[in-house]
Amino acid sequence: MLLVMQNELDRFESALRSNMSAYGIDLDRETLARLGTYYSLLMRWNDRLHLVAPCSPEEFATRHVLESLILLEHLPPGATVADVGSGAGLPILPCLIVRPDLQATLIESSQKKTVFLREALSAVDRQATIITRRFEETEAPPVKFVTSRALDRFSPQIPVLKAWAPEGATLLLFGGEKLLDAERFLIPGSEKRYLYVKRVLRG
Repeated sequence: MLLVMQNELDRFESALRSNMSAYGIDLDRETLARLGTYYSLLMRWNDRLHLVAPCSPEEFATRHVLESLILLEHLPPGATVADVGSGAGLPILPCLIVRPDLQATLIESSQKKTVFLREALSAVDRQATIITRRFEETEAPPVKFVTSRALDRFSPQIPVLKAWAPEGATLLLFGGEKLLDAERFLIPGSEKRYLYVKRVLRG
């Protein structure tokens, strides 16, 4: 069992190294090791919590981790971020691993998943605020950026999310072709998935 886990970890880290340049990312050895720690922990919890759909180490490296890291070019040093529906820690945990200067609030309604998030943050030696409630039931923290992933199934929530976000904050949302009317960037290796960037302006 341990041999299988090590093999999967090796494949995960190898996939990060071989694909990171396509995502405009450069990861050093220490960061790769922290991402490997996060991946190993998530795989151990996944059977119980169904954090992500079953996938190969290579797919997790590209579809989940490297895809999450494309956020970084939109986040200035010391950026304040609220991650809505954090679940498995995507996209915010890989970003925190690579950029410890980020100040993040993770909002996740599932108590069990927030336990995982705390364990994962501790394992990779990173800090963040965790709120165990639905975002609609909380006051938005005073952040400059709001992130969320896998919103396609919850598109009716997007107007609620826009109304909830602080004035002047920038939404960074992952989704398919018609998620919302905003500037968008095609995700590397994808034909129909985008990162949407939209500033919240009212009045």
